[in-house]
This record gives sequence, C-alpha cells and structure tokens, in this order.
Amino acid sequence: MKILLVGTYSPDRQQSMLRFSPMLEAGLQEAGHTPRTIRPEPRLARTGAARHGLNKWFGYIDKFLLFPARLRNACGWADVVHIIDHSYSLYTRHLHGMPHVVTCHDLIAARCAKGEFPGQQIRWSGKRYQHMIVNGLAHARCVACVSESTKSDLLRLCSLSACRASIVHSALNFPYQPMNKNEKAARCRRHRIDPGERFFLHVGSGNWYKNRPGVIRIFRHLAANPEMNGFRLVMITDGWTPALRNVVKECGLEHQVHLLSDVDNADLCALYSSAVALLFPSLYEGFGWPIIEAQACGCPVFTSNRPPMTEVAGSGAVFVDPEDPKEAANTILQSLPHVRLMRGAGFANIRRFSTERMIEGYLNLYKTAGAFDSHGERRPGQASSRIDATDSSFGRT
Repeated sequence: MKILLVGTYSPDRQQSMLRFSPMLEAGLQEAGHTPRTIRPEPRLARTGAARHGLNKWFGYIDKFLLFPARLRNACGWADVVHIIDHSYSLYTRHLHGMPHVVTCHDLIAARCAKGEFPGQQIRWSGKRYQHMIVNGLAHARCVACVSESTKSDLLRLCSLSACRASIVHSALNFPYQPMNKNEKAARCRRHRIDPGERFFLHVGSGNWYKNRPGVIRIFRHLAANPEMNGFRLVMITDGWTPALRNVVKECGLEHQVHLLSDVDNADLCALYSSAVALLFPSLYEGFGWPIIEAQACGCPVFTSNRPPMTEVAGSGAVFVDPEDPKEAANTILQSLPHVRLMRGAGFANIRRFSTERMIEGYLNLYKTAGAFDSHGERRPGQASSRIDATDSSFGRT
C-alpha cells in the first residue's frame, strides 16, 4: 500500500507532531508498506515565528493557499492519504474521491471556540479557524481519535457519522525506557540536577489546560511535609510567564522550582528515569503522552481523575483531583511508599501502546477509508457493519 502522510508545518514547532510523523513512516515501512511524507513548506513565514503577528498570517498562506496544489499533485501517487493532525483537516476538501484518514488528537481549541471553557478568550479569527477545522473533520472519510474522550468530543461537536470515527491509541514516539545509572546521571548534570537528587517532574506546554499553577500548588503542599525536605520540582515547559512566577513566589518556592525548556528526548528519558514521580494533573487532554513516556521509564505517575488520563494511565497510575491541590498532595504522600508497585503496573500498562498495535490500527483504517465514497456513504457492495480499527480479525494489506 502506498500511503501519503501529510505532516505539519515546521515553523509551528509542534514537537509532538514532528516526532509523530517519522514514527508513523518508520512503522509503516517495517510493516511492508510504502509511506511518503509531505508537509507545507515555509515560503513566506519565518521559522519559529509563524504563530505570532504577521508571520501567523503568512503561515496560513503557506499552509492553506500554497500547499493544497502540491497535495493534489501528490495524491496521484498514493493509495490513501493520512492527515496526521486534525488542525489540517481543511485539506479534506482537496481530496475528493481519494481514500483518506485524519488523526484527531484533541478538540480543546474547538471547545474553547464554542465557549465551553468560561474565561478562555478566543478571537474571532480563531473561532473561524476552529469552525473550519471541525467542518473539515465532518467531511473526512475516516477519523482516527487517539482516545475515547476525543472521540466523544468529535461526535458531539461535528456532524460526522459514528461509523466513520474509530479509536487508534497513540504510541510512544521515542524508545523511552529506564536509563542506566551513569548515563542518566551525566544527562541530569547538564540540566543542573545532581545524581541522587530527589525531585518531582512535570512535563507540559504553556497551554492553560496543563494546569501549571495547580502543579506548583500541589508541590507546595508536598514540600510542607517534613519527609519532603530537600525535594525539588522540575518543570519542563515552553514558557515562564509572569503569572507563573507570581504563583511560585506566592507559594514561597523560588529556590525549589527548577524550570527547563528545549529538553531533547534522550535527556527527557534520563529525567523520567531519575524522578521520584511525574505530576501530571491536567484539566483536559486529548491523550496525554507524558503519562506513557513516564511509565515506560519506570517513573510513577500521579495524574488527574478524569478522562482521558484515566483511560491512558489505566491501572498504572494514582489519580488525584487536579483542582484540589491539598487533597492531591495527601494522596501522593500516602502512595509514595508503594512506588515499586506503581512502577510494575506502569510497565504492564505501557504494553497497550506499542507502535505495532498503533500501525495495525491505522492499516485497518486505511482499508476502511476505501469503503466510503466521496460523500462519506458506504460504496455499493461494502458491508454495512462498522469495522473497528483495532479489530485484529480485519487483516493487513
């Protein structure tokens, strides 16, 4: 099978998507297929600046005015097109008659545009853009949702029929695993963390739903316990805002919170392998990659008691209320004596998210995409029952 993967625009610096694309390509090649990745080229916008000011609009031109012609030309080579990020679902209008799949990672921005999160402001242009994304998803042949929670949002927000939505869980986009003592010590030193130092780790972007103030407030209650004397909080994030600095100052943690950014995968693996635990009390997620990354490295996980975190973490984590820092800290303190059991449960859980299983899900879905016509109706002679992308009885090409 020849699969055209539509990757993301590099100036947007979506690191998880920039890793997701080569992981898919490598997995499809290993399964005996022929993938090819194309992505919008930064012709007008400057690298690293496409999200700001005039460059944001230049980025839109690069992505949605200049790239579609190249996409249509490339379709002649492929058996199926896979748009790997729902933010590019606008391309579905250029794929008439072409079997295609869109991966939907989350619809948090679309929910913001609908006013579902009071206090989260979004401009008219942003609302319009999210409307176009949802409309593109509604016209997709098949949509792969990375979690039950994301699928639920998809079917609620757009007119896509349920038979065209499936779940294909994400897999690790780097071979995370416990790192040996010497290597993890050397990598931690690069980030001013001494070998043997006790610290909690948080990994998350600056998006509001990552709940970074909540992470800091949970740690404040942890640090107040005499048994936590000498512990630090290491936060890997992409922005240190004045508001966040004020939270740290308010909590009296100026010397205990250590901020890191631009940490590569190998160093992140070292930090997961060294941390006492991952604190991941997100308010909302589409999937929650740090949960399985940490579990793969043997790092105990404390995350939110709401989906999709409960779905992804399974029995390999302890769940807390992300909006009750004091109670969350108490739960963590009570669970720390059992971290050995948590590590074992995490290793067991991670088996559900293998690359092979994800690739099999996508291959099944590529076949399913061919069963629909350009209007999303089943072609004559095709079975009317829904084919789930994770059904192992539906074999590979």
